[in-house]
Amino acid sequence: MCGIIGVLGDHEVAPILVESLKRLEYRGYDSAGIATVHDGNLDRRRAVGKLINLSDVLVREPLRGMAGIGHTRWATHGAATEGNAHPHRSGPVAVVHNGIIENFRELRRELAEDGLAAQTDTDTETVALLTRLYLDRGMSPADAAVATLKRLEGAFALLWLFDGEDDLMIAARKGSPLAIGHGDGEMFVGSDAIALAPMTDRITYLEEGDYAFITRQSLVIRDQADQLVTREEQRIDLGRTRVEKAGYKHFMAKEIAEQPVVIGDALAHYLHADQINLPADLDFAGLDRLTLVACGTGFYACQTAKYWFESLAGIPCEIDVASEFRYREPPMPQKSFALFVSQSGETADTLAALRYCQDRVQKTVAVVNVPSSSMAREADIALSLHAGVEVGVASTKAFTCQLTVLAVMAIKAGLDRGHLTQAQAAEHIATLRALPGVFNAALACSDEIAALSEKLAEAQDILFLGRGPLYPLAMEGALKLKEISYIHAEGYASGELKHGPIALIERTVPVVVFAPYDRLFDKTVSNMQEVMARHGQVLLVSDAKGIAQAGEGTWATLKLPEVAEPFAPILYALPAQLLAYHTAIAKGTDVDQPRNLAKSVTVE
Repeated sequence: MCGIIGVLGDHEVAPILVESLKRLEYRGYDSAGIATVHDGNLDRRRAVGKLINLSDVLVREPLRGMAGIGHTRWATHGAATEGNAHPHRSGPVAVVHNGIIENFRELRRELAEDGLAAQTDTDTETVALLTRLYLDRGMSPADAAVATLKRLEGAFALLWLFDGEDDLMIAARKGSPLAIGHGDGEMFVGSDAIALAPMTDRITYLEEGDYAFITRQSLVIRDQADQLVTREEQRIDLGRTRVEKAGYKHFMAKEIAEQPVVIGDALAHYLHADQINLPADLDFAGLDRLTLVACGTGFYACQTAKYWFESLAGIPCEIDVASEFRYREPPMPQKSFALFVSQSGETADTLAALRYCQDRVQKTVAVVNVPSSSMAREADIALSLHAGVEVGVASTKAFTCQLTVLAVMAIKAGLDRGHLTQAQAAEHIATLRALPGVFNAALACSDEIAALSEKLAEAQDILFLGRGPLYPLAMEGALKLKEISYIHAEGYASGELKHGPIALIERTVPVVVFAPYDRLFDKTVSNMQEVMARHGQVLLVSDAKGIAQAGEGTWATLKLPEVAEPFAPILYALPAQLLAYHTAIAKGTDVDQPRNLAKSVTVE
């Protein structure tokens, strides 16, 4: 969600801070600001809206200094206003913060009694006020920050800057990620290594509960027990942090087009010849259950994978939304794996669910796109998506890579449990290996989808239907459309249509039907006929055989290449994405940064 940057440099930092914040724009935000220390004086500039507005402010009111912090805010407490924008300042201290301070109301009341009344609607201001209180009582900046940390409840990544201290930043992490970058006589802090990539490839990640005192020449880290600790310095691949549109109008368009390549990359990593290259201790034999947990698009990937794990491997699967999972306090069979799916590897609800399952199951498995993320570090086994940096808020290539990795896992599970023969597994592997080429061929339908989307853009409600593993894909298609076009859309299992949703069918409601010519095709067509009998406008997405069999009477058809069962959802994700993309273009919405949404959701 929000983005943090901090620099102790040897050049003017305002331009560096703004440029680094631009690299975090993909997270989603509604305001931005920076603070610097110059000749011992702390000052700040803030603006609502995009970073260009902050740049305009800095042109009119320049901010000097070689030490500074910056932030892009996604509103949680209080509206998007300049007053609520970060950095928050109280007297000699400025703070930027990701996360939520859960006990801020209680602290705010105490501070008011001490004469430090809140001036904003935010929880973050409480951190600045509390630190100021301890400074006023004679504490050093370091002691004041630590004393403040002891009073905070919730999840946070925090970065402090102090008046009179041009060679000191203090950072703390609990629940939200924070990385420290090492330079030559310079130091950097970021909520994401992407923000630090232009400045350094040497990164130290703070672990849960850590806080750090940072100068240009030193880094001192203490853990949540206040003990001095050493955290590993890592080298990051700068190529994997590159965020460029490469000639495309939007990041989402670029990332849709990259799918044949990244799916191929994932397959190349996890398939060697006809052998599956997964960790040896990821052994599914003898399991009583597999629990899959995720949020949003990752949840739909898990729902799709449930069909695969149960049909290919015979493993009973439980799927849950991460934000509900741990609060149910579900009993976990000892003979089980818990699998967690997240693009960022920092999704707060999913990370909390992973921690709940530790010591309750045989193995926790993280399927993530960021190998250095919290989930990857804390899980027993971490599997990378190999999707590369995904900037568009609406996930595309990460989703198809999630499906691809989960499909490989399901085939291995089938072999481990004797549910698949080697010949059957080889057939499924061949289907997966063919997907990049099939995807390339299917991308040619983009112009046709753009034309269809002109009509979809006029609708107020759109339904998506699918059966079997295409049912979660229908829900994912509806989610994509909602996210970036703001059209109300819902995905349903085709067979559930007559149990309620059919009441919504009328001439003005387009219905997108995902129906490859498979063993469930005739059932899906029957439901599609129910829609057409009530004057619903059906867009049938199928292959040549399916369209020849059932295309008559539909509003439109969209032909995809044939793909063998059961992995059609991976291919059919493409038209779902393109329908959302082109409909959003037709409506003129912000495709890459849709309103109210954030790329990495690091709060509950």
